[in-house]
Amino acid sequence: MATKGKKYVESVSLYEKSKMYEPSEAVGIVVKTAKAKFDETVEIHIRLGVDSRHADQQVRGAVVLPNGTGKTVKTLVFAKDDKVKAALEAGADYAGGMEYVEKIQKENWFDFDVVIASPDMMGVIGRLGKVLGPKGLMPSPKNGTVTPNVAQAVKEAKAGKIEYRLDKTNIIHCPIGKVSFGEEKLKENFDTLVGAVIKAKPASAKGQYIKSCVIASTMGPGVKINGAKLG
Repeated sequence: MATKGKKYVESVSLYEKSKMYEPSEAVGIVVKTAKAKFDETVEIHIRLGVDSRHADQQVRGAVVLPNGTGKTVKTLVFAKDDKVKAALEAGADYAGGMEYVEKIQKENWFDFDVVIASPDMMGVIGRLGKVLGPKGLMPSPKNGTVTPNVAQAVKEAKAGKIEYRLDKTNIIHCPIGKVSFGEEKLKENFDTLVGAVIKAKPASAKGQYIKSCVIASTMGPGVKINGAKLG
């Protein structure tokens, strides 16, 4: 633990903890302060001036990050006939119907990161709501994972499509790539995600929309970004 403590202290000395930074500066600091021996994930945490308890103030959606996430995404597609073939040709790891419902139910199988479904399969998938829902894996039309075009959805998931949604404390937590991406690619991903969140601002939201924004690598300290300048 002592070595980690030393590295963390070194990292913290590279910036001012209470200062609000411009996004590009903050991304640069996160890259410089990542001292772990593995390729750390960079995450942003955005606190919004909305109340997630109200249905008309929910903020959620999905966006394809221009430089991906650096993570290999395994996809499971629920579809029929030709769409199964199209999904597999598009790069789906698994595609089918009841056999996968049963595998999940009987074997507690979760060797996938994203679930995509054609609309005619939602009746079948409804049976999995209790197990997929709590894991955030339930397909939804809102984030484009319930769609007639399952092949396109597979390609987007593989390219680095991420879902953003408010938690109970009105914060969105999202990965925007790996430290190895470097400042420029991380900044592009940052801008794309923040732009999508701003676009998703509910009409009923009052006052400052982005209350605060913090960016950090897996093991590094959080760097504060000036939320007022974001939107």
